[in-house]
Amino acid sequence: MKKPIHNKKVLKDFRKELRNNLTPAEAYFWNELKGNKLEGRKFRRQHSINNFIVDFYCASDKLIVELDGEIHLNPLAEEKDRKRDEILNGMGFKVLRFENKMVFENLEFVLNEIKDNFRV
Repeated sequence: MKKPIHNKKVLKDFRKELRNNLTPAEAYFWNELKGNKLEGRKFRRQHSINNFIVDFYCASDKLIVELDGEIHLNPLAEEKDRKRDEILNGMGFKVLRFENKMVFENLEFVLNEIKDNFRV
């Protein structure tokens, strides 16, 4: 039997903690995604794939959306994110990254970029 890669039980409590403590950008952005608001696509927040917990995930399009705060804006974190994205891309997922400030300052651009990456 193939091992499940989504929402491993070992990460359940951590996922729940993250969902209950969204960053301001994640909370604001979630209001744009929840309830299938974006072209009828269902998104999950704080979803785990293997041992990674991604900010937002759309299963129908295998699309991951990550919102990056200042903690991600240093060479060490950028390299870690690059490797993580490479692994997820290799598994067939598409990863989109946006800085938190983009969500607040240019939400329409972010939403259009996501729509442009939906499978037809």
